[in-house]
Amino acid sequence: MTILSLANVHRVFLSFRGEQLRYSFISHLVDAFERYGILFFVDKDEPKGKNMTNLFVRIKESKIALVIFSSRYAESSWCMDELVKIKKRVDKGKLQVIPIFYKVRARDVRGQTGEFGDKFWELAKASGGDQIKEWMEALECISNKMGLSLGDKRYYY
Repeated sequence: MTILSLANVHRVFLSFRGEQLRYSFISHLVDAFERYGILFFVDKDEPKGKNMTNLFVRIKESKIALVIFSSRYAESSWCMDELVKIKKRVDKGKLQVIPIFYKVRARDVRGQTGEFGDKFWELAKASGGDQIKEWMEALECISNKMGLSLGDKRYYY
């Protein structure tokens, strides 16, 4: 199924490190979704400082999740908690997920190594063992899915 055939059929949940990607990659993706009438959810209108209940509802309403892993994704407990919720929905067969590796290697996400791993382990220092285990399982599960790798090269069509 192509992105074009998703128009007006699916709701897409975007999981990403806002501070890093909101005004670059995500803004282009949102523009394309709007042009093709693809229903999506991005957290720009969510009140800051609130709990994640509303985000979890949006994940539950979605049919597809795009998880955009970037070098700073794992520094956010919100991103990691979203990822755990996404994994749970995927495990139940209620959500399709497509990982996008934005200037990071899938193996670094999967194994929490490299710059991605440095951010993860820094966050893990302030977290509990069960939470870290859930995060690691979610990272491994989602990063093992067929996805897209986007580096520094530009592609012209």
